[in-house]
Amino acid sequence: MASGPIASWQTDGETVEIVSDFILGGSKITLDGDCSHEIKRRLLLGRKGRTKTRSEEAEAETHLKSFSSDNFGIMPEMPENMEQEEVNIPNRRVLITGATGLLGRAVYKEFQQNNWHAVGCGFRRARPKFEQVNLLDSNAVHHIIYDFQPHVIVHCAAERRPDVVENHPDAASQLNVDASGNLAKEAAAIGAFLIYISSDYVFDGTNPPYREEDIPNPLNLYGKTKLEGEKAVLENNLGAAVLRIPVLYGEVERLEESAVTIMFDKVQFSNKSANMDHWQQRFPTHVKDVATVCRQLAEKRMLDPSIKGTFHWSGNEQMTKYEMACAIADAFNLPSSHLRPITDSPVVGAQRPRNAQLDCSRLETLGIGQRTPFRIGIKESLWPFLIDKRWRQTVFH
Repeated sequence: MASGPIASWQTDGETVEIVSDFILGGSKITLDGDCSHEIKRRLLLGRKGRTKTRSEEAEAETHLKSFSSDNFGIMPEMPENMEQEEVNIPNRRVLITGATGLLGRAVYKEFQQNNWHAVGCGFRRARPKFEQVNLLDSNAVHHIIYDFQPHVIVHCAAERRPDVVENHPDAASQLNVDASGNLAKEAAAIGAFLIYISSDYVFDGTNPPYREEDIPNPLNLYGKTKLEGEKAVLENNLGAAVLRIPVLYGEVERLEESAVTIMFDKVQFSNKSANMDHWQQRFPTHVKDVATVCRQLAEKRMLDPSIKGTFHWSGNEQMTKYEMACAIADAFNLPSSHLRPITDSPVVGAQRPRNAQLDCSRLETLGIGQRTPFRIGIKESLWPFLIDKRWRQTVFH
């Protein structure tokens, strides 16, 4: 909230000031006595492009009524020597697609907490916090980008589940490829920096670690759609960035949101043996680390236009799902003897790369990146889902 007046104008010799947090962009604003109702409305609802929730709009309209011309006569008298105050309002704007998802929520939070004006969009779960935008609707995409005029767009939205992509290839291609290319085109039209989130699954996993310039060879349809999405983005926006990342985990709303956290139930129910993959080598990465990379990359780009092209980011702890499950059990002082490692290559579902480790040296050379140790990150993420409350006394205390 603003601590003092953020806008003022003169009317009948008196200074009328607004104390509100709804104004966006810039600082000291002075309007003359002919200030129109619409301009005052923009001050309260935000300048052109500000996208607000319904509750915010209702509160703003309430503020607005108190500043109508009919009410000016009962405004308290302001001291003649009162000076206008400078207010630091975020003037860097970022739009996040897929803001309702695991990664999108973390990206939105990271930018918002670091002096960016962030607007997130989603679809089914968007309201009331985020804007509801169908990314397959080119007109809707055009309007939100044109109205908001973001400096940066972080494109997190995707169909990321390999088995779902295999079963619904057309729908997955529309979102992962077509929508990404259109978003890149719209970003280029207003000069916005687009960060397209891609995947380590663009590689076949036979010759790790993989650098950005290594030739992709996806084994499954998901990897192919992400690779085609990369090409669509870079063809439509030469200044865009592609950020490839591996399997993610973090503060999930439900355990099924992540291929890592979904294992927690099998870990906790120790009365039943559970088979865990011990073949595929993974590098679990916390979403808040990826979010930090996105923000740092965006801020570097604001200073250096040469920041573009393909980048890799990943956690640096190599683990199979079996090893992750054992680490989860250890983090919560739970037994792990019921977990059984399966060393054979999986035969069910979409084919996976054996080891698609990403070389992250390009970002590291730029001074970009952070890594949360898996044991710390997974404990923070899964704590709310711990069933046996008796363990609560021994985990953190």
